[in-house]
Amino acid sequence: MRLRHKPWAEDFIAAHPEIVIANPEEHKGKWHEVFGNNHPLHIEVGTGKGQFVTGMALANPDINYIGIELYDSVIVCAVETILEAGDVPNLRLLKVNGADLHKFFQKNDVKQVYLNFSDPWPKTRHAKRRLTHEEFLKLYESILVDFGEIHFKTDNRGLFEFSLLSMSSYGMLLKDVSLDLHANPPEGNVMTEYEEKFSAKGQPIYRLESQFVKKESL
Repeated sequence: MRLRHKPWAEDFIAAHPEIVIANPEEHKGKWHEVFGNNHPLHIEVGTGKGQFVTGMALANPDINYIGIELYDSVIVCAVETILEAGDVPNLRLLKVNGADLHKFFQKNDVKQVYLNFSDPWPKTRHAKRRLTHEEFLKLYESILVDFGEIHFKTDNRGLFEFSLLSMSSYGMLLKDVSLDLHANPPEGNVMTEYEEKFSAKGQPIYRLESQFVKKESL
């Protein structure tokens, strides 16, 4: 996807420090101080325009959420989504690379990770860039609580099959697997922008929930 340059984006982001956290490395291990409570923390890696993470935060006020997005031209849309939603005190954004999560979170900081419609990187030589590759799973495990979970959605069957194999090979427990989410959508399903677009065209949405298992219990 080609990103449209928005020359005003940097200033807009800087004008909303209450939403986009500057210097997030300073809050590693102390995110409860940012939110002013000890509620569990869920993160979305690749939050896009913010529809999903905003919807989740509004629906679950007793959970704290952080949306992670790298590009200025995209994260400004997420900021606008949050501003339009009104008061969302349990939601923040980070403008960082998802490969650097270990710089901003430590073990037990995060309870759940969401991966929604991630870049499939279809070429075999790019497999390590897929957000469900073994190296990323290690990264998520290093910041999650014990038995933390990943919830994953995609419209790409190849990426879904890769993810099933990757997580299973890693020793994760696959708890809920759907090959057509909207054939029987779960209660409270919050859709992303891509999910709305693809499901409206009749394309199946693939979804799974997986859980890390403590190695000594294997």
